[in-house]
Formats: sequence, C-alpha cells, structure tokens
Amino acid sequence: ATLIAVARRLSLQAGRAGHRLCHQHREALKLFCEEEQSPICLVCRESQAHRGHSVVPIEEAAEEHKEKLQAHVQVLKDRREKLLGLKKAEEGKSL
Repeated sequence: ATLIAVARRLSLQAGRAGHRLCHQHREALKLFCEEEQSPICLVCRESQAHRGHSVVPIEEAAEEHKEKLQAHVQVLKDRREKLLGLKKAEEGKSL
C-alpha cells in the first residue's frame, strides 16, 4: 500500500508541461525526498524541512519504485498461480 501511495505521488500528470508544481513555491517537482517519501522542488530542498534529507532526481526514484512494484506484482502472480493449482487439485479430490 505504501509503494502504491508513493507511485501515485510520483506520477506526472500529462498536459501540464510534463511536471507538477510545488504548492508552496510553484516550482517544478524535480526531486524526491527519501525521508518524507514525497516529491519536492529545488527550493524545498534548501529549506529547513528537507535540508538534511537524502534526495534523488524524481525520475530515478520513480524508476526504483516502479521496479519494486513490478517485483511485488510478480510475487503476487506466482502466489495466485500456486493457489489456483491447489484449488484445482482440491476440486479434483472432491470429484
């Protein structure tokens, strides 16, 4: 659930010059604060709130979270296949 929330926050909205804007500074959100798990602008990066935090380019963070989500999806697909196999085996036993 946390990864999905982060992915939603990282998604860029098409049709808005490719970047969402910081609500406070009206600057493009180009960085991702690792501690806060949220996108930030360059001005926010220098603010007291994020000064000591680890930040990465938003594209890099998006790719990293995308890879994590894909890995989790694969695990869930594997579990689903296993469960479907077990269900089929149990149905065969009951017949």
